[in-house]
Amino acid sequence: MGQEKEKTFTPDHVLKTLPEYFEAGFRGEKMFELRRDDRDFKVGDYILLKEWDGEQFTGRMMAKKITYILRDCEQYGLKDGFCILSLAW
Repeated sequence: MGQEKEKTFTPDHVLKTLPEYFEAGFRGEKMFELRRDDRDFKVGDYILLKEWDGEQFTGRMMAKKITYILRDCEQYGLKDGFCILSLAW
């Protein structure tokens, strides 16, 4: 029998997220991220959300795929330089 390679996951972006937002996303209630648009996000990218309590990482994390990006929408309140990422498991 041949050796099987261990599959590894390499996210396109690693982001901190506070516990209240992490938990809502983990439960599937929050399927978006409002973020500063400074990381060259693209539809199809994978993000790794790491729970951050303000001082340290808690060890909880989850991966999500970007399915849509809302940008350049100041007329509806989205400030320049920010984006909303629509996410799927």
